[in-house]
Amino acid sequence: MPSDTVSLARFLLGKVLVREFPRGVAAGRIVETEAYLQHDPACHGFRGVTPRNRSLFLECGHAYVYLCYGTSYMLNVSSEAAGIGAGVLLRALEPLYGTEHMRIKTRPIKSIDLTRGPGRLTAALRVDLRHDGLKLFAAEQLWIGSDNQDIGSVGQSARIGISKAAAERLRFFVAGNRYVSGPRKFNR
Repeated sequence: MPSDTVSLARFLLGKVLVREFPRGVAAGRIVETEAYLQHDPACHGFRGVTPRNRSLFLECGHAYVYLCYGTSYMLNVSSEAAGIGAGVLLRALEPLYGTEHMRIKTRPIKSIDLTRGPGRLTAALRVDLRHDGLKLFAAEQLWIGSDNQDIGSVGQSARIGISKAAAERLRFFVAGNRYVSGPRKFNR
């Protein structure tokens, strides 16, 4: 596993995010990520360690989960050596199995949109602050594995939904995958 942020963002594409529930398992292929670097003003680690972001400073491979705007949880993977605050946001999954265990509590949603976008991804897999700090390549309830599937070509664009350093081309996605989120102009 790479231990630098941009390489990890690319490496995670095609990997499988698995969520174990008491009554079953759900999983999806990671098809979109965004990198947030240590000296990046859009990164939560930019100003240093706080009680909220301390998991971002753990060694590569830990979950950093936070509540965004009081409505949606975001799932990130810490991406550098311990003490360096950088991470990769998981933006979208292609559901593979267990969709009956994925749910959005609020309103009915089209199946294509179930895990498309970082807030929907965490809502469908019921990821919240209880998962903050988990080792994602070893945890039992939420973990990342591989089924060695070839994903084809990787696209790259500016990040979505941020105002600081928004033009940085640090968003990566599986080109042509219909589960990738965001405006069409960013998905070419």
